[in-house]
Amino acid sequence: MLSFLPAVVGGALLGGAAGLVYLLRGRVAGIGGIFGGAIATQSVDGREGRAHRLFFLLGLLLAGFGAARVAPSALGSPSTPLLVVAIAGLLVGFGMQRGSGCTSGHGVCGLARFSTRSLVATLTFMATGFATVFVTHHLLGGPR
Repeated sequence: MLSFLPAVVGGALLGGAAGLVYLLRGRVAGIGGIFGGAIATQSVDGREGRAHRLFFLLGLLLAGFGAARVAPSALGSPSTPLLVVAIAGLLVGFGMQRGSGCTSGHGVCGLARFSTRSLVATLTFMATGFATVFVTHHLLGGPR
């Protein structure tokens, strides 16, 4: 009956973390930008701040490992070959660079700031995701 509760809690944690990054650092908590700034050899935005980016990414990793230990059934079992996941990750990274942001930057932070650009980006990647699922599951005979 309360099967939606983990999604609500996860959404609240994500929104809270994004809000804290914005309030404390004055920055949008887009994972792509945070990751890019963490691995950049030079400051990507004229500011220092590699430490907070590394801590944010470490928190994401620790949360994933913690979830795997506490509630492994909530994560499901991997069913996609690693090569497909790697190619998908590269395509997402390419799209993030072309779209000047990622799903968390546009979808969580940008929409909360009523950004028109983020609305268009979010609608675009959601439509692309829907189309991809339709093609792979219904036209190519993937899992249903």
